[in-house]
Amino acid sequence: MKKFRIEVKWGILFFLSGLAWMALEKNLGWHDRLIEQHATYTLLYAPIAILIYVFALLEKKRKTYSGQMSYIQGFLSGLVLTLIVVLLTPLSQYISHSIISPAYFSNVIQLTVNSGMMTLVEAEGYFNLMNYITQSLLFAAVMGLLTTAVVMIFLRSSPRVDLPE
Repeated sequence: MKKFRIEVKWGILFFLSGLAWMALEKNLGWHDRLIEQHATYTLLYAPIAILIYVFALLEKKRKTYSGQMSYIQGFLSGLVLTLIVVLLTPLSQYISHSIISPAYFSNVIQLTVNSGMMTLVEAEGYFNLMNYITQSLLFAAVMGLLTTAVVMIFLRSSPRVDLPE
């Protein structure tokens, strides 16, 4: 487990930042009176999520690989970080929708039905905890691996070439 201490630390920080973001969204009214803006405003979390991956991979590069990390080493570290984020996702969704913002689903269902985007049955089938957990698991896995793949293009170390004297 010591081998993955950095990934565990940053996975937990990702989890906590997501909960803090949900609390911020709730307090700013994006889950009730401004819910029609939620889909747009929630995208503002993306740079935070990416920065967490960048800082995690930078720390891994610095502390584990003494500043020289290959693309594959970084990608494997990001894979472990993504696995930790995915494992914490159901708990994050449960806390977000049961404790932080328990009225979110009823509010978004009402908005969707009132705007004519879905029927009540369709909206209730889509906006519920189990569906959000399922979607979040898939999204966390895909975005974690994609973020890692792109970030490592920039963070990988170039192979050292020793010049003849």
